[in-house]
Amino acid sequence: MLLGGHMSSSGGIHTAVDRIEAIGGDALQVFTQSPRMWRPTAHPEENLARFRSRREEAGIGSVLAHAVYLINLASPDDELYEKSLTALVSTMEVASAIEADGVVFHVGSHLGAGFEAGMERAAPAIERALEHASEKTWLLLENCAGTGGTIGRSVDELAALCDRLGGHERLGLCLDSCHLWASGVDVTDPAVLDAALDEIDERIGIDRLRALHVNDSRDTLGANRDRHANIGEGELGERLAVFLGNPRLQRLPALMEVPGPDGHGPDAGEMRKLRELHARAVKAYAAA
Repeated sequence: MLLGGHMSSSGGIHTAVDRIEAIGGDALQVFTQSPRMWRPTAHPEENLARFRSRREEAGIGSVLAHAVYLINLASPDDELYEKSLTALVSTMEVASAIEADGVVFHVGSHLGAGFEAGMERAAPAIERALEHASEKTWLLLENCAGTGGTIGRSVDELAALCDRLGGHERLGLCLDSCHLWASGVDVTDPAVLDAALDEIDERIGIDRLRALHVNDSRDTLGANRDRHANIGEGELGERLAVFLGNPRLQRLPALMEVPGPDGHGPDAGEMRKLRELHARAVKAYAAA
């Protein structure tokens, strides 16, 4: 398992590689533009090239780009819909330029219009974004916590969307431990987690699972609230090891999106906790 986190790209997108290397990670996730603005960042070609060379130098085994949270492809509002599509396509283009392994995104919310109406809006936009995918750079649906009509709160919803998109060969999944927990899937229970993975394999295909977000939760099981906690400091605590140690997940990059001790994201301390918890988890599964 490649372990890492979401890092800032302040000072140029290539600096994110420096930051993940500094805290001891071997997997990286980054925004390709400000997460609070629609305007895409115009990355100088030398920064993109520097990113690629620094990744190789630092031995970063996996790179993901995360699309901005403003995106809502299920929105009935035409202006928001078009802005969302433009932002996702821009992220795909930058991700391809840095040779990222995938772009993670949230579909968005139907805002009360209903799941089917949201699907009708989202599917054509995702199809257009998939035109920019490649053998190297996939588009990854992320499961959500289930707040406010968001799409992707269950395997059933993710499977329905994959089916609507015709099982596109470059459409994958990213599973978030906090979001699963928030939507009522107890990832600290081996039997429950295995059942969820079985359902993914049956309905979507486990081979489409390309990345993990490893986050503790500040809220109780089934709360439908997306509030991440630092490793071992939330409701999952040491039991997050069940998710980390599952044998079917060991081939994947696992990335933290945690606040860190000072609210500026994961640091070397969080990276150390993640590695130690993963080592204990694998040992426990081997002994079982």
